[in-house]
Amino acid sequence: MPYKPQSEPGKTAYRPDVQITRLGDQIGDPAKAADFPEHILRFRNDRWDQSVGLDHLNAEEWLSHFGRFEPLPDNLDPPLALRYHGHQFRNYNPEIGDGRGFLFAQLRDHEQRLMDLGTKGSGTTPWSRTGDGRLTLKGAVREILATEMLEALGVNTSKTFSVVETGEKLQRGDEPSPTRSAVMTRLSHGHIRIGTFQRIAYEKNEALMHQLVEYCLEQYYGGVPTDDPATELFAHVAREVARLAGAYMTAGFVHGVLNTDNINITGESFDYGPWRFTPYWEPGFTAAYFDHEGLYCFARQPEALHWNLAQFASALRLIADSDPLVATLETFPKEYGTAFTEHFCWRLGVESEGFEKDRDLVVAAEKGLAKKTVEIDQFFFDWGRTTNLAEPKNDAPEFSEFRTLMADRTRSRQPVGDYWRKPMPCSMHIEEVEAIWSAIATDDDWTLLSQKINDIRDMGAGLRNG
Repeated sequence: MPYKPQSEPGKTAYRPDVQITRLGDQIGDPAKAADFPEHILRFRNDRWDQSVGLDHLNAEEWLSHFGRFEPLPDNLDPPLALRYHGHQFRNYNPEIGDGRGFLFAQLRDHEQRLMDLGTKGSGTTPWSRTGDGRLTLKGAVREILATEMLEALGVNTSKTFSVVETGEKLQRGDEPSPTRSAVMTRLSHGHIRIGTFQRIAYEKNEALMHQLVEYCLEQYYGGVPTDDPATELFAHVAREVARLAGAYMTAGFVHGVLNTDNINITGESFDYGPWRFTPYWEPGFTAAYFDHEGLYCFARQPEALHWNLAQFASALRLIADSDPLVATLETFPKEYGTAFTEHFCWRLGVESEGFEKDRDLVVAAEKGLAKKTVEIDQFFFDWGRTTNLAEPKNDAPEFSEFRTLMADRTRSRQPVGDYWRKPMPCSMHIEEVEAIWSAIATDDDWTLLSQKINDIRDMGAGLRNG
């Protein structure tokens, strides 16, 4: 079946729908935003604000809600810092939770989905430990770039909803300090993580585990009645996480920190720290400077996500039998392989012809890309903008098998739109990320960021509508 990316945002009315409180007071703790000295709006998502009925807010109203965090009408008051545990680089940590953010609001989007507005950098919470609860402005800018690029490339991702500069000077060991501060709000299809279930299993709270399973089935997967809800939920999550793994690989994206507390139960990618896009098809490419063993390198991401699903299954054993969970876990390689090949065909702009034929095409492409004679984005751009698939785009011998297979393929879209007329593909490599930040840090020049967002959105339109 062909891959279908997330739908485009549509316009709807504001519809608050606080569901998280149904889980009682053990799911999170009341939190309060810091009193920041300044509130300077740096980014407002003018595509997705309409999808949750907040496009009518004027500039001051926006800052009141997403800078000072005055509650939205009929919504959470106070916000909740959610509780969870997690495996961090395979080491279990029972002392984490929302340490610099909180769940600020829940509301319905244009497709009736329950959406969360959650913060990053909003101040300390009961789970901050020794942290200051803040976010650097550079971190917020990087999150804008990651979410915009991934969305355009058809990856299921959270959306950076708002960034407000807050006027504080922060000390950080991994960037020149003092550095500017910000508070970010993300729009997500839920903030329940694998680590949320791990905490409940750790505490052996069967009642809450049953409640959370039913909550996730109802709110994120249609609420289909079943005799074995935990196993049913696991099947849904395993499928969506396999799709995420396939999309990461086709995008050439390396998340960097695929810990269990960073894996959303909806399969939606979120929380971007040391992410990078690999320029070439380089299996060992690593995003995080502290990932010395390459645990979360480019090629090992499917393995990491599979391992995380195993931890989810282990947590669900509190209320479910092992055998059906293991049976589902064993389907992951096949689910991932199918998701990867379908997404690869989607980015190429050709029809999916079933796993066997798609696999042959993708393997041939990987063989050529592994020689590193062409960057990933250039490869997809060259083939995506051609109208004749039988016409060679690259006469390098390493792509000879791929060219032969492509000649028999059928286009799923035509290269129409501004993006396909550009001389070069839209990429997001570390050098450009640093150049965009340098202009902001040195001259408070936001032009490069604005231009890049426009270029990314042009690419997204070309991939969706071409």
